[in-house]
Amino acid sequence: MSVSSENIRNIAIVGHSGEGKTTLCEAMLFAAGAIDRQGTVAAGNTVSDFDDLERAKQMSVYTSCSYLEWEGVKVNLLDLPGYYDFEGERHEGLRAAGGALLVIGANGTIPIGAESVVDWCLKLGKPLIIFINGMDKENADYIGTIHALKEKYAGKLAPIQIPIMEGNKMQGCINALQERAYLFKEGGPQEIAIPDSLKAQVEEMKNSLMETAAENDEVLLDKYFEEGALTREETIRGIRLGIASVNTIPVMAGSALQNRGVINLLNEIVRYMPQAAERANTLADDLDADKVVNVKTEEDAPFAAQVFKTVIDPYSGKLSYLKSFRGVLRSGSVVYNANKGTEERIGQIYAMRGKKMEPVDCLVTGDIGVVNKLSDTDTGDTLCDASAKVRFTPIRFPKPSLFMAVSAVKKGEEDKVFAGLNKLKEEDFTFVVEKNPSTGELLLGGQGDVHLEVLAKKVKARYGVDVNLSTPAIAYKETLRGNADAEGKHKKQSGGHGQYGHVKMRFEPSEEDFVFEEEVVGGAVPKNFFPAVEKGLRECLPFGPLAGYPMTGLKAVLYDGSYHDVDSSEQAFKMAAALAFKEGVKNAKPVLLEPIHSVKIAIPADYLGDVMGDLNKRRGRIMGTDNEGTLSVVYAEVPLAEMLTYTMELRSLTRGSGKFVSEFLRYEDVPPMLADKIIQARANN
Repeated sequence: MSVSSENIRNIAIVGHSGEGKTTLCEAMLFAAGAIDRQGTVAAGNTVSDFDDLERAKQMSVYTSCSYLEWEGVKVNLLDLPGYYDFEGERHEGLRAAGGALLVIGANGTIPIGAESVVDWCLKLGKPLIIFINGMDKENADYIGTIHALKEKYAGKLAPIQIPIMEGNKMQGCINALQERAYLFKEGGPQEIAIPDSLKAQVEEMKNSLMETAAENDEVLLDKYFEEGALTREETIRGIRLGIASVNTIPVMAGSALQNRGVINLLNEIVRYMPQAAERANTLADDLDADKVVNVKTEEDAPFAAQVFKTVIDPYSGKLSYLKSFRGVLRSGSVVYNANKGTEERIGQIYAMRGKKMEPVDCLVTGDIGVVNKLSDTDTGDTLCDASAKVRFTPIRFPKPSLFMAVSAVKKGEEDKVFAGLNKLKEEDFTFVVEKNPSTGELLLGGQGDVHLEVLAKKVKARYGVDVNLSTPAIAYKETLRGNADAEGKHKKQSGGHGQYGHVKMRFEPSEEDFVFEEEVVGGAVPKNFFPAVEKGLRECLPFGPLAGYPMTGLKAVLYDGSYHDVDSSEQAFKMAAALAFKEGVKNAKPVLLEPIHSVKIAIPADYLGDVMGDLNKRRGRIMGTDNEGTLSVVYAEVPLAEMLTYTMELRSLTRGSGKFVSEFLRYEDVPPMLADKIIQARANN
């Protein structure tokens, strides 16, 4: 279809996993005639969840794009994963969306994860509609759900529908703004007269909507105070202003699975959600003028778009998903990558409907499309006309919070695992692959256990390599807390030249990792053997006396010894130094050290006490608390051994609303009782 930015709506479908987002997207596509049958998640035949992993898990893993036409308007639907581990996908989708549609179940509560999604949309200034799903179920609680939403978002919520219930199931609805009632029928909604039993509710809701509308416009507010009422048109205008400014969140209801209330929802999206042309100005860096500018929605201006998602397709190659903010993109044109400073030639442009790629002539302002085989372009990059170089703010991705050791099931395939994961990094910016220099393990860091599991399965599916994930080893170290003298003598005679090296040494703690000094007088040990002594000690450092962990904070002083004119050699003094090391460090009060991390945790204030109590159980030290907006922030120092699975445990503790970041701070002594267990476990292995 040929569209302009006035006739485009870009809607992200958001919510917690399992609330029916993909089902609703499918129902909307079917209701609009974009597909000829409505698939289901259970059957694995939906437009959005087309990947094998998504079908197997029956959950969205990636942001998928589809579109439909409704009342002459192109509606781009971005079906975003709801599970916490795929937060990066949500950030990508919301960058391209002009508004969001939150799907929640009619359970009388706000589902886990929904609050964080709403808060994020409010923070981004994304207009929002809430769809209460599952109204066909026997235990559907519309009133309770509305009450829970009003408690959480007081002053913002604007329910515009009253369900018509029969036998605890939603059979139709009344639109209080339009003052019309509908029954859900096979061929679509059938308008009926408003039932007498619900007229009082309609009047009450009308008055509530008038008040909400008035609060969004000073002129309307003055009239409302003077006359006590607004016209229907004025109420609609006020609600629309409130939606655009994210001061008003309309609420609708229905059943995605039964395709009830979906047509009404499409009508409201087209009527109330902002047009792409109404998008608030987007800030960007003007690279030529070296200043920040507003990139206005203008079709006859130089082209500017941002890549919000990258997919590596086995058949089509690298696919770059674009959101156009200005101008028109045509096939064959050359654009400038403002992040890389290079030019890219645009081949065929596509509109996406799940995995189906439909060739289009151009990408207009405000629209979403896909191009393939861009050589230097990554997610977050800005593509623009070389005559008007601008660069949009990069997409913010969450840092990895869960690390696991990753290895190949078959020996010799480690390089394939590493190469496969690095290839996946082109389309997923929320994980890292790094080698722990202390343990030698290859670590895979991501957003949670499900995220890491999906990455492992993707490596298997795409590159044929089986991957093992395991709990990473803690990089313990050993050091000294006392002083000790030791003697090492290496003497061997086996015919011909023998071997002779003899050292006397002092071992003591040091602020540095390792210090070697000599205090030899009278030539008891010739100077030319000093380097050999030091080398022999350094070769022993990786193997401490307690559990064989690397040693640190050690000073070794060579103060005496002896040599033989013929039998002494560098090798003999290396061996002598090693003997002295083993005896000396064992007697210098060795202790086990563990890594301590500095942790910053952001949580709703309601969970502050629970989180602090949990940190104390983890041997953490609370260093302070603060407030950042509506969140409480806890600063703590916690042993890494107690934080390996903290990502999932914090989610459980805070109903998915907690976030944390951590970084290495220093090493500290392991408490004696724990140290004994670690040493014993090491000995048993």
